[in-house]
Amino acid sequence: MYKVLALDLDGTLTTEEKRITDRTKKAIAKARELGCHITLASGRPLLGIKHVAAELGLMGSEGTILAYNGGLLFDTKTQSTLWQRTVDVQTIHTCFSYARKHNLAALSYNEVGAITEMPDDQYVIKEAFNNAIPITRVEDLIYCSTEPMPKVMIVGEHELLKKAQKDLLSQVGDKADIGFSEPFFMEITAKGVQKASSLQVLLSLFHLTEDDLMVIGDGLNDIPMFGVAGLAVAMGNASDEVKSHAHTITASNEEDGVAIAIERYILSKSS
Repeated sequence: MYKVLALDLDGTLTTEEKRITDRTKKAIAKARELGCHITLASGRPLLGIKHVAAELGLMGSEGTILAYNGGLLFDTKTQSTLWQRTVDVQTIHTCFSYARKHNLAALSYNEVGAITEMPDDQYVIKEAFNNAIPITRVEDLIYCSTEPMPKVMIVGEHELLKKAQKDLLSQVGDKADIGFSEPFFMEITAKGVQKASSLQVLLSLFHLTEDDLMVIGDGLNDIPMFGVAGLAVAMGNASDEVKSHAHTITASNEEDGVAIAIERYILSKSS
């Protein structure tokens, strides 16, 4: 049986309405009873994942949150940080300056929610909705960004972001990774940080191997995670590109795809 189950959130664990179905909750609970360690692996900030962990009964009990696309590992039992890598302030300022010059919405996070100069941008609003967090407008995002962060974002139309990615990698590519969780979400993390690398850190902390890991995801940022898993499961709603990197495909997030995969590859193996 797989000892660690890493679950992406948006488009995987949650429906389009950001709900977790009863069948999925029951399957996760049964997997936990069998000793499977649950890791919630998302591009979301920590504050956008904690309420999901609480809904699954993880807060105060064994489990891990992999937040900021791999920038932070958080122990749900002790409610403390296990591991963290951050983007330096100068790199953040360079990225935000580029966004401002090209009229792209940039955002960071504080202890309450998202902060941005463009609170009415449709993709900023979508990020806040995904995380169930408020948006705070600031006059100067660069001035407000005084501390290193596990992740910051620039959001917008994909073609504009692809150019931004190319331009910024030429400026800060030695210090940061710049990738996409969705075509309209460009994420800036510390160099070498992604879901896959953080899962490898987690496995090493548990003295486990990749063969002990099962992952379920649907997004572009889940593809590297698939590469370090003993079993990689793509959601039925994933793109063909994402599916091509998985070992198998389950149903969509609207059809209990996570529950079906857990029942098939974890629960059935214990009987």
